[in-house]
Amino acid sequence: MDYQWGWRPYVPVARLRSEARRKLEQLRQKRPVSPVVIEGRNIAKTFWGKAWCENLERYSDFQNRLPRGRTYLRNGSVIDLQISPGQVEALVSGSRVYKIVVNITPVSKARWKAICKDCAGAIDSVIELLQGRLSQAVMERICREKAGLFPTPEEIKLSCSCPDWAAMCKHVAAVLYGIGARLDQEPALLFRLHQVDEKELITKAGAAIPLSKKLPPATILKSSNLSELFGLDLAEADKPSLGRPRTKLRRRKPSRKTLRRSQ
Repeated sequence: MDYQWGWRPYVPVARLRSEARRKLEQLRQKRPVSPVVIEGRNIAKTFWGKAWCENLERYSDFQNRLPRGRTYLRNGSVIDLQISPGQVEALVSGSRVYKIVVNITPVSKARWKAICKDCAGAIDSVIELLQGRLSQAVMERICREKAGLFPTPEEIKLSCSCPDWAAMCKHVAAVLYGIGARLDQEPALLFRLHQVDEKELITKAGAAIPLSKKLPPATILKSSNLSELFGLDLAEADKPSLGRPRTKLRRRKPSRKTLRRSQ
């Protein structure tokens, strides 16, 4: 029976999970896979995963289909998810195995430069950055709508091999949430996806502070001062010539005036 224009029959959750596991095992026999596994109700638990999911939910373009995507993800339907620069490829188990491709527009150079500038000196290490141990100001700057590190709907292109006519079907929504879950495990993938280097956000605290103090001017001693100070006769240097030795410094006794000055 064709259910394209009507409601599909209800499929129990246990059956969906069992079918997803079966298709995952079949896929594993052909090639390496990277399924998204959710433990508990929370899809994301860390700063980067939560920030990704919250960014999706703030846009009305995505709100209608996102709930079905969360259900599919929790059921283990995302049986493979691969993140590469600018693109995510995934396989989702449904009535068949569907292929999903998500393309992310790279962060513009001007936008990335502004983010790095605003965060300069506020992040001490890559470990601190990837663990999300950031100040409130840095987190707000990175998550800023349309000017932060997370894409807008206009910067996300979606495709799925399923017959659903909607740009964001439940399979695509599951994959988008799956990206957030994957960022919990590997936050560096966010920077890889955006084709930027996270190390550029790391600067030394003093690097952003201009040098305001100048070194004191160097003291220049005249040759006469050197002569009295060290008790040396500094003869004029002759031009070097073949077979003729250079003029040597002659040791002389310090004058009475110098001796009285040193006492």
